[in-house]
Amino acid sequence: MKKFFLIVAGGSGTRVGGEIPKQFVKIEGKPVLMYTLEIFNSFDREAEIILVLPESHFQTWKDLCLSTGFSIAHKLVAGGDTRFFSVQNGLKNISGEGIVFIHDGVRPCVSLETLNNCYFAAVEKGNAIPVVAVSESLRESDGSSSKTVDRSHYFLVQTPQAFQTELAKKAYCQNYSPLFTDDASVLEAAGGKINLVGGNRENIKITYPEDFVYAGIFLKKTNHLTAPAE
Repeated sequence: MKKFFLIVAGGSGTRVGGEIPKQFVKIEGKPVLMYTLEIFNSFDREAEIILVLPESHFQTWKDLCLSTGFSIAHKLVAGGDTRFFSVQNGLKNISGEGIVFIHDGVRPCVSLETLNNCYFAAVEKGNAIPVVAVSESLRESDGSSSKTVDRSHYFLVQTPQAFQTELAKKAYCQNYSPLFTDDASVLEAAGGKINLVGGNRENIKITYPEDFVYAGIFLKKTNHLTAPAE
């Protein structure tokens, strides 16, 4: 079944610090976003890649691609005011049946195993959401007191979240809600049943400065960290 990779990278990176959006911050001379596109391209070189960026970032990205010799084919699409509208814009550029993987551009450490888990489950069941078990103790607070909760009932949700294309498009036709925290919550609000699959713990969303260190270690270990072309 045909694959579509919808990569969303609209963050400003304020928690990372500095003036450069986190998707453009370099690890060993190459922007984070390029590592993300490379792992998806290695998963399926025939798939269509749709990259959603703020329109004001288009030229910055084109300049980075030119200066590093980055040549993986992809289509640029302008993002919206929120992630919901950015994904919605991206889905409008997908035609035909298949599986769409919706992924955060600042998660460069997703594994091929996770991508396979998502693909086969989405083909069979319509959607797939990668998760990892919670390893820390959890407490629930109401502001004045707290209580322990059973962590075995909770999971950390990752991306890519994979969907049969028509299911994703139908879900994103509904009105926006601030309760939409990810694509699974959008499908769920439209009446869909969510299917969980195994993710990989290294698949962090880069949010804080130290996350670049963790990502660099993993990318080097898995041989994804290579110098850009001159």
